[in-house]
Amino acid sequence: MKQKNPHLIEPKELSDNLSRFKIIDASWYLPAQNRNGKAEYDAARIPNAVFFDIDGIADNTSNLPHMLPTPNDYAKAVGALGISESDNIVVYDSMGLFSAARCWWSLRVMGAKSVKILQGGFDRWKDAGFEVETSRPISKTAAKFITNFDPTKLSSFETTLSKIKDKNSVILDARPTPRWLGEAKEPRAGLRSGHMPGSFSLPASDLVVDGRLLEIENLKTKFSELKISSDLHVTTSCGSGVTAAIISLALDSIGHDNHSLYDGSWAEWGAREDAPVIEWRK
Repeated sequence: MKQKNPHLIEPKELSDNLSRFKIIDASWYLPAQNRNGKAEYDAARIPNAVFFDIDGIADNTSNLPHMLPTPNDYAKAVGALGISESDNIVVYDSMGLFSAARCWWSLRVMGAKSVKILQGGFDRWKDAGFEVETSRPISKTAAKFITNFDPTKLSSFETTLSKIKDKNSVILDARPTPRWLGEAKEPRAGLRSGHMPGSFSLPASDLVVDGRLLEIENLKTKFSELKISSDLHVTTSCGSGVTAAIISLALDSIGHDNHSLYDGSWAEWGAREDAPVIEWRK
């Protein structure tokens, strides 16, 4: 019998209990995908869903993309969406599982008590024939989001740098392997190619099949192959802190809670001259 993932919810379960949940559409796309999450949300969404703008609910004083804002700013922005930290929250995106994990991670870091991700995302919801709302979105009554920020789940450049030589720690990189190897150029201009010394490649795409996170036993196998034991601290990283959250979700799913997300990820690391980089060439 398959072990149920406590961080996921199937479309039917959500449809049967829709009134019990606050729904968030956290769709976000890379520039090359030429899609607009907010425009797609405006056109069609799960009933009563609100839109979480990953680029907007961010530290806009930083020159790095969608960095986590201060707890106070986060509370104001999410509260304005009608979401409180005590709500039962379901997050989804329109790629199955991509940016929803980043929203899930940020809500949990900021103290939300019950957050799940819709397994298979909006496409699975539509494919199942469940209701889709296409009328103009209605603004929700503001709520009070009381933060309980957990700094242990957030890694800075300095912290990540210190983990490189820590035998009790490992860094997992969610970027595609060719980018980790340095064989493919980074999509953001001005960044070096390669990876952090001692890091391992674990592409987010290896954890997701047809828009669905792998079953728990399959996730355990993935981490076992990389020799990620339960006593290791894991730092998750990627291009800009979005798909790193998929690894964070996978770790939580197997009960490995000793991990943090490097928010600056390669957008910061690849731009800093004081950051050591290994580039493999054929």
